Amino acid sequence: MNAMHTKNLNIGYEERLIVEDLNITIPKGKITALVGANGSGKSTILKTLARLMAPSAGSVMLDGKSIHKQSTKEVAKQLAILPQTPTAPDGLTVSELVSYGRFPYQRGFGSLTKEDRSVIHWAVESTGLVEFKDRPIDRLSGGQRQRAWIAMALAQQTDLLFLDEPTTYLDMAHQLEVLELLQELNATAGRTIVMVVHDLNHASRYAQHMVAIKKGQVVSVGSPQTVMTKDVLREVFGIETDIIPDPRTGVPLCFPFALADGNPQAYEKPVLEPVKVS
Repeated sequence: MNAMHTKNLNIGYEERLIVEDLNITIPKGKITALVGANGSGKSTILKTLARLMAPSAGSVMLDGKSIHKQSTKEVAKQLAILPQTPTAPDGLTVSELVSYGRFPYQRGFGSLTKEDRSVIHWAVESTGLVEFKDRPIDRLSGGQRQRAWIAMALAQQTDLLFLDEPTTYLDMAHQLEVLELLQELNATAGRTIVMVVHDLNHASRYAQHMVAIKKGQVVSVGSPQTVMTKDVLREVFGIETDIIPDPRTGVPLCFPFALADGNPQAYEKPVLEPVKVS
């Protein structure tokens, strides 16, 4: 059974149409990576799938129902989203942040129940943050901070988790820390994860399903072996690449070596005159 699909989806800002007639399926129980050049529409698509944006036409269907016709609390019990570069109030601790994930289950201004506290502890433990649970978010490292936000999303206890470039501004070690956590959540808890990924090799390594987007249109969709090809990357990114199998996992890895002909960035290099020093 598929977790989510779109039907003839149009998305735009005021008069400008960004995505037109989009029909994609998010497979249940897999990690899906949305990839594309800057401005391709991938983050816009993610926000619309997660109900942060309303489409100008078409629909996003979740278990046979349009998510834009459901209440906020109904949707929040089915999916959680971690936006790019989220912010928290100064002094907020990890446990306090994670407790926000229980909002969909609160009634009025009720306090946390025993079940809420149990779920919060589980989310903190699952993300390896027990020793930091009373530490303010602004005193964590980048990787720890991102794990705290993921813990908040986990506390919603949803089957669907959306992330917009979850490794932005993180160094290589923290990038792997976050991606391996998501891979573990998918493998052990069966979470369906959809993420916008900037690094193509990260997408290929950690996602089982990829969607390559150019100017709001799907160019290629399927396994990393289907999407990570020279022709697709030339079409989507305007680059020439060598594709080799990862020696550890066998998934395709790309190594860009030139801009493709026709790429607007592939301009003729100017001749630089030597600087005269008097």
